[in-house]
Amino acid sequence: MIIIPVKEGESIDRALKRFKRKFDKVGTLKEIRGRKHFMKKSTKRREEMMKAKFSQTYLNSQED
Repeated sequence: MIIIPVKEGESIDRALKRFKRKFDKVGTLKEIRGRKHFMKKSTKRREEMMKAKFSQTYLNSQED
């Protein structure tokens, strides 16, 4: 659970912004979405390798 204490004199908008930042940093939503469907470790690893390969080729094409 993410707890954001609201400081005295702090606006709600500012506290909400801190909450959203912390929520993104922790990766809660990504974890929840990932748990919707079970994925084998080998499949997960294969997808990570494919993403890494794609990003590497993209970066290499940008350098040329």
